[in-house]
Amino acid sequence: YHKKNFCNFESPTGDFAIKLFIHSFSGKNIIYDLAKKCDVVVENYLPGKLDQLEVGYEKLKLINPKLIYCAITGFGPTGPYAKKPGYDVIASAMGGLLNATGERDGNPVKPGVAITDVTTGLHAFGAIMTALYYRQVTGRGQKIDCNLLSTQISSMINIANIYLNCGIDSQRWGTAHANLVPYQAFKTKDGDIVIGTGSNAQFADFCKRIEREELINDARFKDNKARVENREAVIEIISNVIKTKTRKEWSEIFSDASFPNGPVNTMRDVFEDVHVRAIGLVKELPHPKAGTIKVVGAPTVYSEGGNFPRTAPPTLGQHTREILADFLGYNECDVDSLFAKKVVK
Repeated sequence: YHKKNFCNFESPTGDFAIKLFIHSFSGKNIIYDLAKKCDVVVENYLPGKLDQLEVGYEKLKLINPKLIYCAITGFGPTGPYAKKPGYDVIASAMGGLLNATGERDGNPVKPGVAITDVTTGLHAFGAIMTALYYRQVTGRGQKIDCNLLSTQISSMINIANIYLNCGIDSQRWGTAHANLVPYQAFKTKDGDIVIGTGSNAQFADFCKRIEREELINDARFKDNKARVENREAVIEIISNVIKTKTRKEWSEIFSDASFPNGPVNTMRDVFEDVHVRAIGLVKELPHPKAGTIKVVGAPTVYSEGGNFPRTAPPTLGQHTREILADFLGYNECDVDSLFAKKVVK
């Protein structure tokens, strides 16, 4: 099992995977049988596509009126862009994120991960849980529409609100903050460290720790307003100090500081971090083809019961036979026939 296959382990842990041909009559019937027994359907086809195939919400709600059906699309089911395909980077561009991301005098920059995809998934999760609660109270299922563009625009929070109410467009600030100084990444001897001072007290603590206490009473830097006005001067002074030590040295100096700080880590740094190791965030799970794989565990912890990964991300179709036989109750002959006819794999 080649290492390149690990890039496909994006499906959540604990999933069961079935592979079927939904264009066929038998494939549709499997969908209908699944709909009868399932609480939630999540799909990301273009709006209306599954309705054309007779496996969309309009069909499935007749089979199971209590079904929660969540459609995740690029632009939603209405509007001029409804039929346009959508990817994370497209929504990030059209929703303002790329224009607000990057160095001050540089080009727009795509985030290193598909953050719009992730955020849309989180919105879908919250919406599904709300719909399940509504069903518990009313007995009725419903359709939920989530889309990348709306999620991205809503994620622009203060930038969107400032434009809507003040008419001020976004600027690119790199790692810096428009309204707080210092609040950005600084180069050390061997990498970068991010330092943020959100108050005068934190700035004073910072100045003492870098042995530049004279900055505290410097009229140019006496408060945050002054520091914002004299951003270039104070950043230059701080930069010349920070570059004299390594990330580790500064991390030790700032270990009990009142102001937030942290190194800019590589993934190796992330998983070797003492805190990440101490909280046991990385889990090991058996995989049918790859042996043992490592995954990042759930970031949420519940006081009543655990939140632990049960099984590794599945391969495509790994549980087809199990789902058909054990979950849907198909007999062995019917299952073999579906495989033979290539309805499932």
